[in-house]
Amino acid sequence: MRQTRAVLDIETVGVPFESLDAPTKEYFLRRASSPEEEEEVKTSLGLYPLTGFVVAIGLFDPDTQKGAMYYQSPGSEPTLPLEEDGILYETGTEGEILRKFWNYVKDLKSVITYNGRGFDCPYLLVRSAAHRIKPTRQLMPNRYSSDAHIDLMDRLSYFGSVRRNFSLDMWCRAFGIKSPKEVVHGSEVGRLFSEGRHLDIARYCARDIRATSELFTIWEEYISWVPSRQ
Repeated sequence: MRQTRAVLDIETVGVPFESLDAPTKEYFLRRASSPEEEEEVKTSLGLYPLTGFVVAIGLFDPDTQKGAMYYQSPGSEPTLPLEEDGILYETGTEGEILRKFWNYVKDLKSVITYNGRGFDCPYLLVRSAAHRIKPTRQLMPNRYSSDAHIDLMDRLSYFGSVRRNFSLDMWCRAFGIKSPKEVVHGSEVGRLFSEGRHLDIARYCARDIRATSELFTIWEEYISWVPSRQ
């Protein structure tokens, strides 16, 4: 079966705070009013593509149940491609895994994310620009009418109409989907990367894309309204 759509998720890590220049440090710390808030700023640099970088990119086809995991594994010999549960794992530098990502998605009809408009896709675009890599497809099309990017956070909140946006973890628990947060939480990725546990990060990302794929299947079958064809 030809792949026409894929679930997308990324993992990111911030640069060391000490590596930033003085104006950038001042910019981030200007609103921190306590040592605790300063520490929170220093550990949140991975949230921003100007002070962070991509360490894993996961892609998973909900139809074929196959996918790819591109991840950084610096300081170790490149590993041969590893396949687990239909997902092919490959390593590379940030620039290399970004190029692999753009090659994978260039002919897809749809990209499926959870909060991809607010995080994953802008992050990928900015980091790709940092490496002078041109996109091969539109990741941020019209928010309301295009199926080129289906952001489940948008769709499940009816584009902000409901009172609150819930996390992927909350949706998984509500629908009986095994939550990826039961093993590793996103806040731990920076520590895992510094400890050299790169494959653990990739496997955590793989659990994320599988959970998102299951949530997408429920949304598509039971929540999304598609008019019947007469």
